[in-house]
Amino acid sequence: MRQAILTIVLTLALYGCTSQEMSVIKGAAEAVGDEASIKAVNTLVIEGTGENFNLGQNVSPEAPLPKLTVSSSRRSVDYANGRWKLEQARTPVYVTANTTPNQLQILGVDGDVAYNVNAAGMATRAAEQVGQDRHSELFHHPIGALKAALADGAQITNARKEGNDDAVDVANGNDKFTLYVDNMTKLPSKVVTMTYNANLGDVALTTEFGNYADSGGMNLPGKIVSKTDKYTVADISVSKTTVNGDAGNLEAPAEAKDAAVPAATAPVTVEEAGKGLWYLTGGSHHSILIEFADHLALIEAPLNEARTQAVIAKAKELKPDKPLRYLVNTHHHFDHSGGVRAAVAEGMTIVTHEANKGFYEEIAGRKHSIVEDALAKNSKPLQIQTVKDKHVLKDDTRTVEIYHIAGNPHADTLLMVYFPAEKILVQGDMFSPPNAGAAPPPGFPFVPNTMENITKANLRVDTLLPIHGRKVPFADMRAAAATEAKRKAAGN
Repeated sequence: MRQAILTIVLTLALYGCTSQEMSVIKGAAEAVGDEASIKAVNTLVIEGTGENFNLGQNVSPEAPLPKLTVSSSRRSVDYANGRWKLEQARTPVYVTANTTPNQLQILGVDGDVAYNVNAAGMATRAAEQVGQDRHSELFHHPIGALKAALADGAQITNARKEGNDDAVDVANGNDKFTLYVDNMTKLPSKVVTMTYNANLGDVALTTEFGNYADSGGMNLPGKIVSKTDKYTVADISVSKTTVNGDAGNLEAPAEAKDAAVPAATAPVTVEEAGKGLWYLTGGSHHSILIEFADHLALIEAPLNEARTQAVIAKAKELKPDKPLRYLVNTHHHFDHSGGVRAAVAEGMTIVTHEANKGFYEEIAGRKHSIVEDALAKNSKPLQIQTVKDKHVLKDDTRTVEIYHIAGNPHADTLLMVYFPAEKILVQGDMFSPPNAGAAPPPGFPFVPNTMENITKANLRVDTLLPIHGRKVPFADMRAAAATEAKRKAAGN
């Protein structure tokens, strides 16, 4: 009897859990297959079709996310080496420049190296946070979750009931997730990992499982749904799962593996666009600094806190004697609003379309504890001025006109900014001039509507300062409108 008790105690110590926690794991393992079979899985290849959704790119903050149909999806996983690769053919089901069907998407992770492969086959290394999130996806399948939970040294804690599920927290080294198991079928229903998002703060990455069926003698999901926070980002119906088959070479491409982790932000470069007007460029997203008599204003706080703080620092370097008072936000898309919280922490009033008010109130109030940003460290109230059709920032030295770009398929919340004295227009995403010598995009779907709004407002524009691309004469946008008209006439 003593020997039996000692064996039980040693077993529980080995797994770092109580009998209640282990009963959840053991029951799930038996429902999926058995413990030995799960531990013996080295590779998985999951094939299917379904839908993807672009997070943070909806037409309005409350609208459905833009959808892409997935005609083929192949996720190959190598558990022994901590690698996976996803290869998908996707077709956008929304207005975009490139409507080519079955566009290839390739991305993956190898250890701590996350990478993306573009249409030309060139691989680039992704950011550190992306690598962490993709690594966590190794556990976002019943096999991966149970392998981690059954591994030596795993800590399984906090057994609890949540609705129809039994839930346990699993920690294995630095890897942590929560496994949910249906208390009737004993099959894993979902896996949740907590992570950080520049716009949303602390978020749950959730993968839900359904439609279990036999696959190579194991009971595996035929439906896999992935969510970031409350947003569904992928919904895949599995047609085939291959256990311990040929997963192919999942090693990260050399050009990504040998590359340094991308810097948090590119250096901010400055181009004087007029008296008291600076074009703050560098990287993929630009901002504009505006000088008034006793204060400054910025157009755009893009990408994330690091980029926006770099822009703010450059503004203070250019004009240290005047405070930053306003931030004009061109629209709510995540790549254009990732620095809004940094602007709020700086004490700036956010000028944005009226449809964004509730969204930015939510953003300002969200929890940022996984990564404490400036607003989490130094809480300040959100100050916001909304724009319906037109708003003017004006003093004795300068007039700045802000207009809603109405009826555009890209977003309902778009604003353009006009400087009547300089005849300069600022806009984001409507027209992004390619660099000199670079191939133009396949189309300019948002330009015709933007031109209509410019004409309606009776704006006399000479120069464009786009948020993407480069400074160009307004004639370039007129030419893009003509090109788009020809493309549409040709049925493209």
